[in-house]
Amino acid sequence: MKEFSLIDHFFKQKTSTRKDVIIGIGDDAAITHIPDGQALVTTTDTLLSGVHFLPDADPFTIAQKAIAVNLSDLAAMGAEPAWISLSLSLPEVDQSWLEAFSEGLRQHLEYYSIQLIGGDTVQGPLAITITAQGFVPKGQAITRGGANPGDLIYVTGSIGDAGLGLAIAKGEADKVIREPLLPAHGEFLLKRLNSPTPRLLVGTLLRRMASSCIDLSDGLISDLGHILAASECGAVVDVDHLPLSTAMTESVDRPTAINYALSAGDDYELLFTINEEQKGKLETALSSVNAMAMCVGHINRSGKLELKQNDQPFATQTLGYQHF
Repeated sequence: MKEFSLIDHFFKQKTSTRKDVIIGIGDDAAITHIPDGQALVTTTDTLLSGVHFLPDADPFTIAQKAIAVNLSDLAAMGAEPAWISLSLSLPEVDQSWLEAFSEGLRQHLEYYSIQLIGGDTVQGPLAITITAQGFVPKGQAITRGGANPGDLIYVTGSIGDAGLGLAIAKGEADKVIREPLLPAHGEFLLKRLNSPTPRLLVGTLLRRMASSCIDLSDGLISDLGHILAASECGAVVDVDHLPLSTAMTESVDRPTAINYALSAGDDYELLFTINEEQKGKLETALSSVNAMAMCVGHINRSGKLELKQNDQPFATQTLGYQHF
């Protein structure tokens, strides 16, 4: 199958359409319309086989994760998604793999009302690069650089799950998990690894409320560090307040759970800061959409990140995931 027939068969024919797309797949470039009063937000992420997903991973879930990690970046900026472009590097044309991948892509695009507007296919090591674009009202985008001393630090959902899910997927769970692992817990943890949920609705709620925000892709220590660097602040985090799932706490001991929560990546929850005066407004907004967020600490002027447990310094050797 040639490149253009591959694109037409697996992607062009399966993509949904939006009114703000003037020209999509099929030309040298896409042409789109940005609504009045909106700013365009653009993000790009690459997923590599053996780094971001296991080589034998289900292509259906690979597609869904590739979209989700990009949408999570948009959520952290308070943006709503509109379009994606896809660059796909394939060792060979495996039609059954492409059928499953393109179906996973189609379902996720349809669910979030997003249109695939272009991209590229090449022969090479298996890699998926997606550029996602969305809208945020002008002047309402949330950045990493707005945290202020006294702000509270919140984390949505639960964290560390994907890291433990990866240990299960790689067959390394027996090193840390209590025996026996409940099937329901194993299923939950693997789903958190393979099918993360971008917190788009929470991201839009945080506009004009959060002072800063980032999505947790490389672990709390690493990603909170980005906010502290951009905001020129420090922080104190109480490790006993880290949001842990039942699957996590019933599968490993507490020190191990805390370690995963601090350093494991791929959770794609939101970490954000708010002024303490916004606390009541935040709780009301989260309750209205049945979302959860836990206060884990506060911002200060120290210029460094301090971890505490029972008001005592908490020592850890974990730093979060780093590519280099």
